Amino acid sequence: MTDFQPVARVDEVPDPGSLLVEVDDRLVVLIHAAGHWYALDDVCTHDGGPLSDGPVDPAGPSIACPRHGAKFDAKTGAALTMPATKATVAHEVQVDGDRVLVRLAPAG
Repeated sequence: MTDFQPVARVDEVPDPGSLLVEVDDRLVVLIHAAGHWYALDDVCTHDGGPLSDGPVDPAGPSIACPRHGAKFDAKTGAALTMPATKATVAHEVQVDGDRVLVRLAPAG
């Protein structure tokens, strides 16, 4: 497992909002919702769509794939709605001052 790596500044991501970042050659969507931070692999498990292009729902918190609307739990990566049935990978997030850091989980 990798160490935590800085990926963004706190002020770069509105609440609610998301930002596509690259961590060790892996595309990750950083999610800011209801004052909390989350990170998921930037891939819809239904058809590989970019989750970072989809809307964030702070009430879930969740993010939806812009292609077919599959929703994923921002905390766990679990698929919440069809057509996705498999989770995407969730990563650990820390905030250190004005920096947001991510530690990658093993690839799913």
